[in-house]
This record gives sequence, structure tokens and C-alpha cells, in this order.
Amino acid sequence: MLTDFMKHIFPRVVLEKNLRITYTFCLGGMSFAVFVMLFASGILLLFYYQPTPERAYNSILFLEASVHGGKYLRSFHRLASHALLLLIMLHTLRVILTGAYHRPRQLNWVIGVLLLSSATFEAYSGYLLPLDQLAYWATQTGMELLAAAPPGEPLRSLLVPDAVGGPLSLLRFYALHVVIIPMAILILSLLHFYRIRKNKGALPYL
Repeated sequence: MLTDFMKHIFPRVVLEKNLRITYTFCLGGMSFAVFVMLFASGILLLFYYQPTPERAYNSILFLEASVHGGKYLRSFHRLASHALLLLIMLHTLRVILTGAYHRPRQLNWVIGVLLLSSATFEAYSGYLLPLDQLAYWATQTGMELLAAAPPGEPLRSLLVPDAVGGPLSLLRFYALHVVIIPMAILILSLLHFYRIRKNKGALPYL
């Protein structure tokens, strides 16, 4: 799977007609490129962020005010997260409009939907981390909406065992945002690109 992924990202041959810019030009590839940029900028942010209720907001203030390029780095990370969601949604829309989810690509369609869901939850889990008023009330609203859904109360208790912004809930959102969901997105991306090559859906000449 890893070998096919690398061949898909770095093909040995590319047809000239496939280099023409179209309205659907490499939306999936651009999404993955933005994910890599998010991963890299997120690692840099980890050097200053402190995942505790007492220090989270102050660590953000310190990053923006006292670290050279810190405000730019945080803004870049935030804007890249918006770009990732937009690109994945456009890619999903393209798949729907062109009927690319039909046989034999049903499995890859499911993987793509999981990628969209994971990216959305990744953005939501990162929203709480600054722990300012906007983050608190947005997360509080989301948790209330989750609790109103039929299986939502157990999930809410799992995500927020104490209270929104409490030590345990902040730590769990931090773990989800930094480790668990990014690893899931990476694995799903590898599988997604592997299935594209397996189904000969793109670059069939390779």
C-alpha cells in the first residue's frame, strides 16, 4: 500500500493531456498537500502550546506576542484547516457530480466519506484548544447538539467527562487533535490513494 501511495504521489510517467489545468485539477492531491502543511505547522505549535485550562490561553498569547513569526504560524495553521475542508468538500462534490462513486469504486467512496468526516472532526477538536470565549461557547454548543442526538449522550460523556474546558476534556480534545485523528487521516489517505490505483481510476497507464 505504501509503495502504491508513493508511486501515485511521484509517478514515473505523466501524460501531457493530464497536465492541463481543469476545474477539478488534483483536488485530492491538493487536499493531501494541505494536510502535510497542517501537520508540519502543528508540530511547530506543539513547542509552545500547554494543554491545561490554566495555561492554554496564555500560551497562545505568548506564541503570538513573544515568538518570532508565532502569530503568522498560528494564522497559517488556522487558514490551512479551512482550506483542507474546502478542498475535500469540492473533491467530494466532483465525485458526486461525475458519478465516480459507482462500481467498482464503492469502497473508495466510503473511505472518502470517512476522510471528510475525520477532517471535519479534526477541525472541531482543534477549536477548543485556545480555550478563549469563542472556543468555549462553540464547543459547548457542539456538545449540546451531540447530546440531543439518539446515541449522543455516551459520546458526549466520552469527549467531555468533566466539563467543556475542564482538564480531562481539554486533554482528550488535545490527544484527538494532535495524535489520534491525524493518524486516522493519514492511514485513510494511504488506503484512498492505494484504491485509486487498484481501481485504475486515475493514471491507468502507470
